[in-house]
Amino acid sequence: MNRLTLAGFSFIAVLLTVAIIGPAPAGAGNGAPNGPHYNLNIIGVSNPKTQPLTNSDRHTIFVALGRDATVTSNIYLTPGAFAVCDGNAFDAAYDCSGTLVASHGAVFQLPCDTNVPTDTGCNGGVATADYTVWARALGTPNGTATITTCATAPDGSFVCSSGNKVLARSKGKQLFTNVTKVLTTMQDVCFTTVDALGNTVQTCESVSLFADGFTNFLWQYDNNGLKLAQVRFYLVQ
Repeated sequence: MNRLTLAGFSFIAVLLTVAIIGPAPAGAGNGAPNGPHYNLNIIGVSNPKTQPLTNSDRHTIFVALGRDATVTSNIYLTPGAFAVCDGNAFDAAYDCSGTLVASHGAVFQLPCDTNVPTDTGCNGGVATADYTVWARALGTPNGTATITTCATAPDGSFVCSSGNKVLARSKGKQLFTNVTKVLTTMQDVCFTTVDALGNTVQTCESVSLFADGFTNFLWQYDNNGLKLAQVRFYLVQ
């Protein structure tokens, strides 16, 4: 069984979390792998939630719904075992230790994914794991949502991945698709650095979640009527 590491030590809490969720039904035919997984539901609502939705074992995050126009909610990302730290994207965002992350947003905790190679990989001091991520749109047909991974670059600029995932709820059976790269890395992000001679140089690269020098990672969730996005995380066995 794969183990997660945190600064060189065995980090198995996330494995226990996934095992508790239990296996997916064999032969379900929904496009996702079979086997144990962590399940996250992102629910679009018209009326903002008023409860903090922190310090619980929930697997849901509530975001703005949007109907005739796209509305954006931020889901901030912190390193550690899979967990919803703050399920309310309408008020202040707190991580799993109770520390304020941002004035508005939800917070989801997950390990840095070593399953996808990048130019700048995981920070050596954070929890890591090999896993894949799968997502599908559910709820009332015709809703859509776009998920993009973003962060603050070492030069202080706000950067987002060149790739994103559009979840569209069509009629009929909805299948999971592999969104691992989209939700665990940023692709083709550009920022400035200063070389040894003091010259300003533009750098463009692919970056893993929680890469050294980057801060404030988040999923930018642009919603236009999608009531439910279901996301699953599977450890690579």
